[in-house]
Amino acid sequence: MDFFQELKKLNIDLSLEQSVKFESYYTTLIEVNEVMNLTAITEKEEIYRKHFLDSLEITRALPKSKYSLCDVGSGAGFPSIPLAIVDPKVEVTIIDALHKRIRFLNDLIKKLDLTNVKAFHARAEEYAKEYRESFDVVTARAVARLSILAELCLPLTKVGGLFVAMKGASGDLELQEAEFAIQILGGKIIKKYAFTLPDEEEQRQIIVIEKIMPTPRKYPRAFGKIKEKPLCTS
Repeated sequence: MDFFQELKKLNIDLSLEQSVKFESYYTTLIEVNEVMNLTAITEKEEIYRKHFLDSLEITRALPKSKYSLCDVGSGAGFPSIPLAIVDPKVEVTIIDALHKRIRFLNDLIKKLDLTNVKAFHARAEEYAKEYRESFDVVTARAVARLSILAELCLPLTKVGGLFVAMKGASGDLELQEAEFAIQILGGKIIKKYAFTLPDEEEQRQIIVIEKIMPTPRKYPRAFGKIKEKPLCTS
């Protein structure tokens, strides 16, 4: 796979500085992964394809002007860190419930000199108490089923903003399950982007949900309740 050519299909042309940052991201991820479980993917080309390129597919759905983005459950920084590298106009906030991952991300942000990213140790349902409807875009990649994600992410999304979920082959089924939750939480499904990564057959999806109404104040519930009884039926 030619990473640079694939990015050009997304209208992304990397500068030398950005290319160096991706290389540094890769080497740092591999080094830290030896002592911390960050990714099961360790081959360089696989990381560039399944993590970096896959993350940047989200640019299909993002605003062209300056915007704020919250990445919920970012893990090792996907999709937010690749996005911050290629798009300096986005102001990124990362939240993750695991403290050691946030330590890794803050060290990475400093090493890559990313001035447009901040990372916080927080649960989404707790973070929403203080930063409710604060972000132009909220995203999540492979964190939980969409019916659960909707309740974690839509309360953080501004009215008029977007909740963008990155999903695999189960995306259509999850979307059917989550339609009721999305409606109750103030969202409206506006678009889906289907794509496959180079040298792969499994289809992936980007599901775009617009926030058209404020989320009722009783949401999000405590995570235990969200997980036990998702808002997936009327």
